[in-house]
Amino acid sequence: MKAKGLRDIIIWLIDHLTDTQVNGAENIPTEGGLLICTNHMSRLDIPVLFTNPKRAKITALVTTKYLKYPLLRWFIVTAEGIWLDRDTADFAAIHKAIEKLDEGYAVGISPEGTRSSTCQLLEAKPGAAMLALRAQVPIQPVALIGTEIATDELKHLRKPHIRVEYGKLIQTPKLDRNDREGQLKWLTTEIMCQIAAMMPEKYHGFYKNHPRLLEILAECENPPHAPEMISIIHE
Repeated sequence: MKAKGLRDIIIWLIDHLTDTQVNGAENIPTEGGLLICTNHMSRLDIPVLFTNPKRAKITALVTTKYLKYPLLRWFIVTAEGIWLDRDTADFAAIHKAIEKLDEGYAVGISPEGTRSSTCQLLEAKPGAAMLALRAQVPIQPVALIGTEIATDELKHLRKPHIRVEYGKLIQTPKLDRNDREGQLKWLTTEIMCQIAAMMPEKYHGFYKNHPRLLEILAECENPPHAPEMISIIHE
């Protein structure tokens, strides 16, 4: 099976087994390299991201710990996922991700670096920001809501409600070699606060009441119109 066939199956399963809604699809660019940065609460997060309504060419950086699970390993290999060893400076994985971005792929990554056991946002690591700076691609902040209980709901033959919020693009600046650390910290914070702003407060975790998050929320208090809600779009 090829990646496209797998994606078609995933879209069908998500559409029929879950109540998944996508908000902000108008923010998704239809072409060009794109780094999708999302929170991470469940093993369903990657399949849900694969239902991206505008980008068929999509892959993700996935931790090598999933290599020991045969079904997950098959899924990730078929989906052309990029294995990432989070215990080392995995330059090979970063190089592959940049290659995919240069080819016009959307590449998903969790800035937190691991799945949150509390379902609240963890303090992010700078890897996602560094990848964006090196590849010089825009960043799409994405908030996944409801995936943390979706597996349990499915086990009990209930249809889980999942929300996927696509935020406005963050344009990646040129790498400032004179203030690399400061730039990485700023961009990492911006990514995570943009994600948090699209989520209910109970998910905010490390970023709860962060000054930048409060600024974003204040800017959104009186939006000109309600965001468009759409169901999974079939290509």
